[in-house]
Amino acid sequence: MNRAVAVVEASESAKELVREAGELAEGVGASLVLLHVTSDEEYEDTRKSLENIPNLETSYTAGQALEGTRQFAEDIGREVLDGIDVDYEAVGRVGDERDQILGAAEEFDCDHVFLAGRKRSPTGKAIFGDRTQAVILDFDGAVTVVTE
Repeated sequence: MNRAVAVVEASESAKELVREAGELAEGVGASLVLLHVTSDEEYEDTRKSLENIPNLETSYTAGQALEGTRQFAEDIGREVLDGIDVDYEAVGRVGDERDQILGAAEEFDCDHVFLAGRKRSPTGKAIFGDRTQAVILDFDGAVTVVTE
């Protein structure tokens, strides 16, 4: 492993995974890309919610969403990688999670992906797709997945 992307989320299992990715990266002299993705739907929901607040004269732009996702990844990295000697870069993206994970892995030349799996019923996977399965099938490298 030379460089890995670790998908950052608010769940405890995702935080533990980022910490373990950091420890592994430290042990082999690799670097990390900490990636947090906000879906298009989450962005639109937040934007619409802010528009509906009376007397609030502000907008929520795509640039602000990107900076917010990057800052979230940075905050989680600072929290969970404290005491671990690993180089990391925080990255934020807005869009389809699968596409953004695979795109970041390619952009940053990552050879490993760490992500927390989500429990979904077979019907939910069929209707909404399964991000974890798609990354495992489409990434040309190692993928480490943990579930709660």
